[in-house]
Amino acid sequence: MNDLEKYFTENTGRLIHKYRHYFEIYDRHFSRYRGSDVRVVEFGVSQGGSLQMWKQYFGPNSKIFGIDINPHCEKLEEEQIKILIGDQEDRRFLRLLKGKVPRIDILIDDGGHTMKQQINTYEELFPHIDENGVYLCEDLATSYWPKWGGGYRKRGTFIEYSKNFVDYINAWHSVQPRRLAVSQFTKSVHSLHYYDGLLVIEKRPIEKPIHTMTGTPTVPNFRPPKNRLKRLEKRLKEEIHRLTRRSTAA
Repeated sequence: MNDLEKYFTENTGRLIHKYRHYFEIYDRHFSRYRGSDVRVVEFGVSQGGSLQMWKQYFGPNSKIFGIDINPHCEKLEEEQIKILIGDQEDRRFLRLLKGKVPRIDILIDDGGHTMKQQINTYEELFPHIDENGVYLCEDLATSYWPKWGGGYRKRGTFIEYSKNFVDYINAWHSVQPRRLAVSQFTKSVHSLHYYDGLLVIEKRPIEKPIHTMTGTPTVPNFRPPKNRLKRLEKRLKEEIHRLTRRSTAA
């Protein structure tokens, strides 16, 4: 049991609502920030319990920003914790947020969980996250729940939207640049981590990958013999091509 899960298990203060398997994932991706002046933005304040959890986990030099549409959440502000009120689906509010939080090291999307909320938040704020920062979107189960706009392989869900990220991160190897070109995503994302209900994106400046060799080759190259049927097919195609050209010339 890591420190986050221990805090959660022993919590008698403000309400925290989390899937139990999330704590291992949080610690895996967030532990390097402990004791630093990390700036954390969490969408979805609810009762404020998780904000206090982050404050305790990251330490006295951290600053935690909680975002919620409920104005009553403002009363949950305390030392190291700042509450900002606004609609997560509103792109204008999200753009203004960048001015109020100039640096984001970790963004946790635990807000309203609708498709527009998740996609709008990603599109507006992902580029604003520090170049070595972490983006985490949780409770992706709503991509399968009609009440939140979800459905299995339904167009427009966050899960379907995020599947494109797999192509974007591999765009260095595309030989169809009109369909898949290297983008800012390709140049700024180090890794994608899909878990049950969670997507974590770790950012890092990325250069075009190179491959090299070391050591001395000792095994001769080998070309396996072609299948007899394949050789016959090739000869047949060549003969058809030859006859077609002769017929056209005539």
